[in-house]
Amino acid sequence: MRIILNSMFRFDAALLKTGTYALMHLVVAVAVAFALTRNLHAALAIGLLEPFVQTIAYTVHERAWRRRAARAGARVSA
Repeated sequence: MRIILNSMFRFDAALLKTGTYALMHLVVAVAVAFALTRNLHAALAIGLLEPFVQTIAYTVHERAWRRRAARAGARVSA
C-alpha cells in the first residue's frame, strides 16, 4: 500500500509541476509579446498561440532525432 501511495504522490507532484510550468510559460509568453507590441489583445493572442505551436515544433523535433538515432543504429549494426 505504501508503494501505491508513494507513486500517487509522485504523480500528483509531477502533474502539479507540469501545470505550474505551463502557467509560467503562458505568463512569460504574454509578457514578452506585450513588451514587444504594447498591445494587450495581440499579446494574449500570441501568448495563447505560442505554446500550441511550440508543442507541434517539439513533436517534429523529437521525431527527427528518433529517425537520426535509428539511422545511426542501423549503420552500427550493418
